[in-house]
Amino acid sequence: MESPHSLLAQDDEDLQVMKAGAMLRKVKSRSWKKQRHFRLQDDGQTICYKSRWARSGHSTFSVADVEAVREGHQSEVLQSIAEEFPAELCFTLVFRGRKGNLDLVAESASEAQAWIRGVRKLVQSTESMDAKERLDQWICDWFLKADKNKDGRMNFKEVRSLLKMMNVDMNEEYTLRLFTLADKSESGCLENEEFVQFYKMLTEREEVFLVFQRYSHDGQTLTVAELEVFLRREQQEEGEGKKHAQELIDRYEPSDSAKKKGAMSIDGFLMYLVSSEGDIFDPQKRSLHQDMSQPLSHYFICSSHNTYLMEDQLRGQSSQEAYIQALKRGCRCVEVDCWDGPNGEPVVYHGHTFTSKILFRDVITTLGEYAFKVSEFPVILSLENHCCVEQQTVMSQILDTILGDTLLRAPPGWTGSPRAALSTGSEGKDPAKRQEDRQPRGNLSDKKSKLSRELSDLVVYCKSVHFRDFEYSRLHSMCYEMSSFSESKARKLAKETGMEFVGHNIRQLSRVYPSGRRTDSSNYNPQELWNVGCQLVALNFQTAGLEMDLNDGLFHQNGCCGYVLKPNFMRKEDSFDPERPQDWEGYKPLCLSIQVISGQQLPKVNQKEGSIVDPLVRVEVYGVSQDQTKQETSYIQNNGFNPLWNETLNFIIHVPELALVRFVVEDYDKASRNDFVGQFTVPFTCIQPGYRHIHLLSKDGTALPLSSLFINIKVSELTADAD
Repeated sequence: MESPHSLLAQDDEDLQVMKAGAMLRKVKSRSWKKQRHFRLQDDGQTICYKSRWARSGHSTFSVADVEAVREGHQSEVLQSIAEEFPAELCFTLVFRGRKGNLDLVAESASEAQAWIRGVRKLVQSTESMDAKERLDQWICDWFLKADKNKDGRMNFKEVRSLLKMMNVDMNEEYTLRLFTLADKSESGCLENEEFVQFYKMLTEREEVFLVFQRYSHDGQTLTVAELEVFLRREQQEEGEGKKHAQELIDRYEPSDSAKKKGAMSIDGFLMYLVSSEGDIFDPQKRSLHQDMSQPLSHYFICSSHNTYLMEDQLRGQSSQEAYIQALKRGCRCVEVDCWDGPNGEPVVYHGHTFTSKILFRDVITTLGEYAFKVSEFPVILSLENHCCVEQQTVMSQILDTILGDTLLRAPPGWTGSPRAALSTGSEGKDPAKRQEDRQPRGNLSDKKSKLSRELSDLVVYCKSVHFRDFEYSRLHSMCYEMSSFSESKARKLAKETGMEFVGHNIRQLSRVYPSGRRTDSSNYNPQELWNVGCQLVALNFQTAGLEMDLNDGLFHQNGCCGYVLKPNFMRKEDSFDPERPQDWEGYKPLCLSIQVISGQQLPKVNQKEGSIVDPLVRVEVYGVSQDQTKQETSYIQNNGFNPLWNETLNFIIHVPELALVRFVVEDYDKASRNDFVGQFTVPFTCIQPGYRHIHLLSKDGTALPLSSLFINIKVSELTADAD
């Protein structure tokens, strides 16, 4: 059985070099540089490496986990050995999620280029695969894993082992029946196409076929008219009707004969349901679609705390890579803690701790290179300044030299703009319609009394001001000003004076940061601060968990640009109190009904042989206090492959515009805490109703290939007797 990647590898020179293998230096630090033999395996998907002395035992990683390849000295580790190894020998593999990078040094420039080009080709091939090719690759991967003796055939014992690996504990009699049906050659083994047939029988989606049959007159195909009825009734898609139905047939139907007849088979129907158009997240809401000309205070802004840290806040590593990772996730407000360094060069680290130090110059260089790769919209550079006047002047020179024209230099009301801008406590495009007569003269938030004029002059927006009270704010606040709050202070204000806090955040910016006691870099729940309109709710991006899931969920809309327009009632004086939404004039609660139907290819949690998950699904709603709720299904014993629930969970959503819905799959354990399997978080306003798939993400926020939930969602107005 050959995968798309292995076919690619057969004809490509670079991939042939990779398959032959090479001795590459794996570099972890200036002093840790060890040779390892790297080789692309026959599946064209897995790279294996081991030391030259190891007779057995090796490490592997999948090309699908690689996000990018950087050439030369483009990592801190490789920069540290630049004098020893020239740039043409060096390259870095950047992995998805929070997995550390792999820094490598080849023995020759030609060998380095072969690996750089080869990995890039494989990454591009992975990213360009359609749903069918991804499935083919997935089937091939499992076949190769289960084919223990590598003879290209699988006997019944190997198939039984495969099913355990695939997270399903299937009845032996039923498995044998499917095996026999697939074994057309009656050889007692499954070969290539026979295994594909076995897999298709194994993964028949009866629950999807039942939906299909409900609208198909002959049970075999859906005509354009029948598909149009399904889209209107179930998917609640209005608009171009039959034209849209025909477009879906043209796009997803694999059978040419069915296409010619203007019909969709069950295979095409399933391809549509697992596509982006069949996703729970409305694809139109994923794209950049919001009004981007409002004052900055009218947006939620994706913000990080202690951005330079990779780990905890006492002994963790400070790294330029942390800024790259945050910016790649759409972060638009990064924090830089600046301290006096040796030789007159400011450094960045968590002061008075054992965290490592990095040069301020290197941080700004990294920001200059990566700030606008994911989003063109403004980056706010939040400087926590602890430097002497002399080193502050050095900071201003570094900012001026490296950032150049991208640095915001004009006050609000300025009409000319570069593609975007970056400044110390400032915004870039200054898209605000509202202009002020007073021109800001900024200061940096600083405990020191002496400030460098050169550095202070760079602050023309996001001027840091002390928060006194809401009455003073109402009379004096300006759109270019920003107040910072500790999480405890902000939460107290949100609970006790939510309505006033909402009004304050219409007029100016608020930045909230985690408690200093969170030395493990844990996070607080950002939702209750978004509920009162706080724009810059800063989180520790290096720490996975619920809080970052919510942050990713909120900012996944609007083109992942890092800016989400606040609801209309949080942009005008409208007396909205998040603690009493029923008193708000625009109060209009909705009913959310979620039928959790089935799951597909859920990953194993415990890798021990024979261990299979007992999955359950929990739906969690986050929003105003009255919307904080959760419900869960029962668990399915010993089946992570194709569990079937058919259970309906009902919710009342009091403020839909602020609600996030999180779907969590866990492995049930009666004796201990359930293990996390996967999750997906979506803003309520971005949900597509109807029969939808939820493509699950790992704890790190990366995709879990082919792992999904199949659900049916209905949204309706709340009737008088619904509660």
